[in-house]
Amino acid sequence: MHKIKLKKLQLAMALGSAFALPAMAQTSVQVTGVVDTYLGSMKQSGDAGRTSSVNGGGMTTSWFGFKGTEDLGGGLKATFNLTSYIRSDIGAIGRFNGNETFFSRDANVGLRGKFGAISLGRDLSPNFLPSVISNPFGDSFQFSPLILHKDVPLFNASGWTNSVAGDTGWSNEIMYTTPDIGGLKASINYQFGEVAGKSGKNNVGGNLIYFNGPLALTAYYQKVQVNNPMDLSPNNVQPATNIPFASGMTAARQTAWFVGGAYDFAVAKLFASYNQSTHDIDLKDKTFQLGTSIPLGQGAILASWANTKRDGVAVGMDLKRNTASFGYDYNLSKRTDIYSIYMYDKITQQSAGNSFAVGIRHRF
Repeated sequence: MHKIKLKKLQLAMALGSAFALPAMAQTSVQVTGVVDTYLGSMKQSGDAGRTSSVNGGGMTTSWFGFKGTEDLGGGLKATFNLTSYIRSDIGAIGRFNGNETFFSRDANVGLRGKFGAISLGRDLSPNFLPSVISNPFGDSFQFSPLILHKDVPLFNASGWTNSVAGDTGWSNEIMYTTPDIGGLKASINYQFGEVAGKSGKNNVGGNLIYFNGPLALTAYYQKVQVNNPMDLSPNNVQPATNIPFASGMTAARQTAWFVGGAYDFAVAKLFASYNQSTHDIDLKDKTFQLGTSIPLGQGAILASWANTKRDGVAVGMDLKRNTASFGYDYNLSKRTDIYSIYMYDKITQQSAGNSFAVGIRHRF
């Protein structure tokens, strides 16, 4: 009798252990993000006047969210990312009006292992990391000349639109990233357009990133037909200007490619990049960028210049844009820094712009 009870107890314990195994898998969930806010006096080329304001996202677009991994054993991990952009100056989600999707920065789930990584959902586009690595202001959508030319339209009389279509993140995407092979990583990105009857309407591309000591080299290629986010105006014109979008804000079978890199000489880090985009509406942009980061005290002097030449029937004339930024970024700690920046901006036949800003950024 006692032997029977003992066997039943052992069986119950074994079953309990078996069902408990999934819950005991090593899991990590992290609350993370960046809050970046600056005080500035802003005037970009084509602006009618100067605007004094407190804005979010001077050096990095503010965001917060959740990231997690679960160890599945055998070197395989499950991953997820759910992160949202926020405008830290007004407390709103998104990057701008019309971009209020909550998890518009990341919303994906995937697997990572010896084979590399694969994710499904909203994730990076091919163009983002190469451009961030190849300029001293990183992912500043306010003051990096390269990012401004590539990714940010000007909603003013200039009619200037971003030169690279499709945004820096793609929705409805499958993304594969290779393992690190001698410092080299590659990604392949495919976004489904999800348009009924138009299975060929999609985005496709890839990038290469190579690190070897002080050297970093990057490149990407992408073909875009789907906007992320979709057009803000139903008539495909810039709000309040009645000026048609001619370039990046509208994805119209655009192809784009980029090469860039950086080299750290210890006394200074040098950056350079070149990118070109071509539309099927006879429009071509060519952008060249140079920059440097010079260590000074607990921070660094930052400087960058970008020149874009735009031509084609779509604009009716050759246009040039020159933007230069100069600043100092000081580290108060590993997670908090303060910065000051001056930026000059000039587009053909438009008034010049001069902007000044001081800000603080905190990572958590």
